[in-house]
Parts: sequence; structure tokens; C-alpha cells
Amino acid sequence: MPRILAFVILIVIFSPPTAAEIYRWTDASGAVHFTDTPPSDKNHQSVNVTEPVTVTMSENLGQHRRISGIRKQVQGMLSSDRKGSSARAKSKAKAIAKQEKACASYRRKLAKVQAQLRAGYGISKGNSLRRKRRSLNRAISWECILR
Repeated sequence: MPRILAFVILIVIFSPPTAAEIYRWTDASGAVHFTDTPPSDKNHQSVNVTEPVTVTMSENLGQHRRISGIRKQVQGMLSSDRKGSSARAKSKAKAIAKQEKACASYRRKLAKVQAQLRAGYGISKGNSLRRKRRSLNRAISWECILR
């Protein structure tokens, strides 16, 4: 029994890997077929299949760390260039704050109109409230959502 086991192990270790050929051919209707036996009556091409590339997890993590370090260096260089434009950054921050304040105002006005519409109204009052609601929704869309 041990001799048979040793023989089987030796065969497995020293046997060459089997590689099946893959053939590609196209039939009369234009469909492409892949087979492991070449068709005798059709023109066919042999397909070369390469082994998949495998990367170990440690290599992958190492490359991630390296790229993250490079990205941080680039961001550091870019932020040092931007320090000279702090006046522009401050004015941009002021403009954003002003716009957010306007958006909050639009939303408060819209909530007030919605409350008036829910409370009840006459025909002419309802039409003017709905018109106001449309204009406020349009202003919110253009100035707050799509900015």
C-alpha cells in the first residue's frame, strides 16, 4: 500500500499540466462557436488562453499604501500653492454662505406658502399661492439644487 501511494504521488508531481486547445469558428449564420475539438469541415482558429494574473493581498495593500502616499504628497503640494489665493477662498466662502442664507429664506417662504395652502383659501387666493409656490420651487431648484 505505501508503494502504491508513493507511486501515485510521484505521478501527480511529475506529470505535465494538461492544456486543452480551444478553437473558434463561425457558422453560416454568423454565430461564433468555441470548442475543444477542431471542426473538420469549417475554417477555425486556435485561441490562445493566458493564465490569469494574480496579485497577493499583501502586494495589493502595499501598492494601495504607496499610491495613497503619493496622492497625499500631491495634495500637499497643491494646497501650498493655494495659500497665496486665500483672499479668493475667503470671498468664495462668503458667496457660498450668502447663497445658503438665500436658500434657507426660500425654504422658509415655501413652508409658509404650503401652510397657507393647507389652511384653506378662496379661488383667487389659492391661485396666487400656487403661483408663488411654483416660483419659489423654481428658485430653489436653480439656485440651491443645481448650483
